[in-house]
Amino acid sequence: MRTRSTPRQATERPRSTSMARGSIRTCALVTSFVLLVLVTRWVGADEAAASSTQALSVPGCQDSISTPVPQPTQAQLDAAGLGDLPLAPDSARRDLVAAPFSDPTAVTNPLFPVADLHSAILNGHVDGKVFHTETTLLPFTKIIEWTPGQCVRVLVSQYMAFLDGSLQETAIDLYAQADDGSVWYLGETVSDYQVDGLVLTTEGTWQAGIDGPFAMIMPSDPQVGDVNRAENIPGNSFEEVHVTKINQTFNGPSGPVSGGMVGSEIHQDAPPSDKLFAPGYGEFRSIDGPDVEAMALASPTDSLPGGVPAELMTISNGADRIFGSPLATPLQWRNAQQRAHRMLDAWIAFRAGDVPPRLVKPTSIALRNLIAQIEARVRSKTRDASIDAAYASNDLQLRYRPVTKIDTMRFELWVRRALVDATAGSLGGTRSDVVTLEWIRDRIAQTLEPVTLVRLDSLLAELGGAVVDEDLTAAAHAARDLRAVMSGLI
Repeated sequence: MRTRSTPRQATERPRSTSMARGSIRTCALVTSFVLLVLVTRWVGADEAAASSTQALSVPGCQDSISTPVPQPTQAQLDAAGLGDLPLAPDSARRDLVAAPFSDPTAVTNPLFPVADLHSAILNGHVDGKVFHTETTLLPFTKIIEWTPGQCVRVLVSQYMAFLDGSLQETAIDLYAQADDGSVWYLGETVSDYQVDGLVLTTEGTWQAGIDGPFAMIMPSDPQVGDVNRAENIPGNSFEEVHVTKINQTFNGPSGPVSGGMVGSEIHQDAPPSDKLFAPGYGEFRSIDGPDVEAMALASPTDSLPGGVPAELMTISNGADRIFGSPLATPLQWRNAQQRAHRMLDAWIAFRAGDVPPRLVKPTSIALRNLIAQIEARVRSKTRDASIDAAYASNDLQLRYRPVTKIDTMRFELWVRRALVDATAGSLGGTRSDVVTLEWIRDRIAQTLEPVTLVRLDSLLAELGGAVVDEDLTAAAHAARDLRAVMSGLI
């Protein structure tokens, strides 16, 4: 279940420069979204819609029926060090039997609306550092045999978390809704990264039917006192949720949100903590001691009609011009400074209106940092700051533009980051950028023309190969070529 991970110490050794070229995330032992095609059948959204209400024509799969969910024994709980946790009695559990799954990808549960929540941004702070996450519903489904003979088609959600601007964690999460309206969690593929793009661990990865039982992530109509285990594999992933409040009203990105729920979570590796769920958003806020992760903006929940406001275009266009400037003469620096101040003026005017509250501070910080870097006349840091400003504006534009357009721009901005890091001689930074690009690529691949996708994939592989070879000159060249491809898409 997507919550922030406890930072871990690096355990991976540096990769050999003789490693075969290809996906950096695959080379780093991450289970690639693309590689899953080799072991499981992924289908497009149209095919899923056409077949989700029909019996699955998969060998060994039977008609879906109500089925008891296997539970860990007390001995297993004890072996995992969970025997002393204040777990609920079976009489309070809502997740001991799973209803049939006749239309599992049509998720209508308002407190976990994953089928209709195309993209969400959450932010906050973890260990005193800026924390930012992006969750995206991917246009594919997957079939899971969660217990012998019982198969279910699941939705696939991608999660990416960034700590202090660097990729910290990625996950592919699998969800389905049973006929009683409860939503079930059927697995996740997790990778945690260090700042140089190397994988720290894939701890917490599991799949229902292989590693243990699936788990109810949201009851159909939660009431105070209800209990469900959102993860239920002792020694791997374990989380029991006790519903403590319902019918709550929370302050959301677009105003008050009623009908919310508060759950107290008992974890296998941390003290109990509260998590808030809200209609139209799902997971809304997580609180773990001083650390907070909260909903900043969601699409289409917070979408607004009309085009992108002129003020946001001023910020984006100004950031583009500053990034593209050589910044080599006093006049170029002066022009950059004037543009940055116009960007800040546009932001001040825009934030006086209807702006998602949790995106105000990050945008203000990004713009003021851009001005500061220009005043310091540091070229690489100025370009970094221009990317941050453009990213902040792009996040705000999620209210006005299709999700795939936002993700296409995110991809282009990370290409810029790779170019800056490669030019600055940062091998680890460039590696982290490439891994980030490989994940975002999966969000936009279905929108690209076949020839364009092949070109993008070829250049991304070239960029990754240059990183493996520790050839940052070649990496910078590949990044420039990628920018040229992206210029025709944004």
